[in-house]
Amino acid sequence: MKRFIKVLTLCMLFPLVWVSCKDDFPIDEDGLLITKRAQCYVSNFELLGSDLQTVRSKNPVIDTVACTIDVEVFFGTDLRNVYPQFSLVTDAKLDPKITGKMDFSNLDEPKVFTVVSGNRQVRKPYTVRVSVQQ
Repeated sequence: MKRFIKVLTLCMLFPLVWVSCKDDFPIDEDGLLITKRAQCYVSNFELLGSDLQTVRSKNPVIDTVACTIDVEVFFGTDLRNVYPQFSLVTDAKLDPKITGKMDFSNLDEPKVFTVVSGNRQVRKPYTVRVSVQQ
């Protein structure tokens, strides 16, 4: 009887293990799930100082058609040590990845970040332009 229970248990677990190991969901090089979503845009942008508090003087202007983000920071902000944060549409990702503080001190050369859609087929470069409050 004990042997029957063991065999029955194995027979019931084998299909579960087999199904769970199937590769139904493709994953990209970053370990993120690739979906069918083709949407690709930035919904919000934040710029944080070294104390992780906002350095924006007003809300950023995000143009999803022209793919630009204009943000004004407080006078005296150390733009060599700020943390940009993007809010993206569901399943999209940002390239290059933001791994820590960045240098935005050269106001004449805006930073460019590419938003990649969930299906990884649509790529939109967003230009982030920073200005300093008067």
